[in-house]
Amino acid sequence: MILEAVKYMILGMGVVYVFLIVMVYVLDWQHKLLLKFFPESFEDTPPPSPTSKRDKLKKVAAITAALHHMKKS
Repeated sequence: MILEAVKYMILGMGVVYVFLIVMVYVLDWQHKLLLKFFPESFEDTPPPSPTSKRDKLKKVAAITAALHHMKKS
């Protein structure tokens, strides 16, 4: 009975392993296909603009205010 359980365990793990390998190849193929038909939408995106110190301080102030408000209520 334990031998049968081990067989099912190995079979199940093998199926999962094969599925993951197939998934990696399909996603790689999909990536190449999308780059072939839509090259401008994936490669020509502008780099994100650097955030200034003032913007970072505004975010910190907003987070601090939200936490302070949450502690009061």
